[in-house]
Amino acid sequence: MRLRIDLAYDGTDFHGWARQTGQRTVQGEIEAAIAKLLRLDASEVCLTVAGRTDAGVHARGQVCHIDVEDNVLERTIGHMSGVTPVQALERRIKRIVPADISIFSVQPAPQGFDARFSASDRVYVYRIADEFSVRDPRLRAMVLRVDDTLDVDVMNQAARLTIGLHDFGSFALPNPGGTTIREVKFASWQRVPRYALTPEIVYTGGAEQRTTQAVGADPRDQSTAYEISSAESGLLTFTIIADAFARNMVRSLVGACIAVGRGKKTVDWFADKIAVPAREGLTGPAPACGLTLERVNYPSDDMLEQRAQAIRAVRSLE
Repeated sequence: MRLRIDLAYDGTDFHGWARQTGQRTVQGEIEAAIAKLLRLDASEVCLTVAGRTDAGVHARGQVCHIDVEDNVLERTIGHMSGVTPVQALERRIKRIVPADISIFSVQPAPQGFDARFSASDRVYVYRIADEFSVRDPRLRAMVLRVDDTLDVDVMNQAARLTIGLHDFGSFALPNPGGTTIREVKFASWQRVPRYALTPEIVYTGGAEQRTTQAVGADPRDQSTAYEISSAESGLLTFTIIADAFARNMVRSLVGACIAVGRGKKTVDWFADKIAVPAREGLTGPAPACGLTLERVNYPSDDMLEQRAQAIRAVRSLE
């Protein structure tokens, strides 16, 4: 049986997704947990993931799959009653994975499903706290601090140039035998508006009155004594959606956009990097801490196998 696993993790203390000897990785932790529950050797468990994340990169909507023999899967039931083997595996693995991993669900995968190759697109978000933002220390593991106020308008001029089918060789490294050609469907920078977690409270003559809190104001404004805003209010975020991403692609695009937003590089310079796919070393990838894989999307069940076959083909710009 092929099982689909939906999960999230804080990548701070992981050396990336992929299993590595002597390193703590997300894949290594989950495979060890599954091996323990199925009473297998760790070498007998192998996960296939939708998108390999680098060291320090987070995920809120990661997807992977594993193939398990039915008789082996039944070992997870133990003394539990009224549950299927898949339900038993889900309940047990949620309890034993470390605290920086969350397993959302384990379920039988539909026919033709492949966590990596069936995906139609992936959504990443990069979060920045610049000089305009509130520097919330609780978010330091998932937000990059930048000691400037970045120009969002020119950063969006650069981001729009990435949309479409391009060779991102200036921003990415190909896998062996692979390519850096990718199709970006959406790319945009935006300032997160202020979202109030509580309504504004006004006291008049001892009576409590509630009014609706407007959004979009400066998140540093503390003039309302009883107002509580969401932690992400005022952050600068980059959302990018593509059919797939090459190694270091998102973080390198972010690094280049930051250079443009600081005024150190121009939009024309960014355009030249898109037009001429060659690594020139002037900008490296932005730090991993700000990046999160937010979501992996899949086509309808009847299109899963067709999508997997199509994505395995070597891409070209023609």
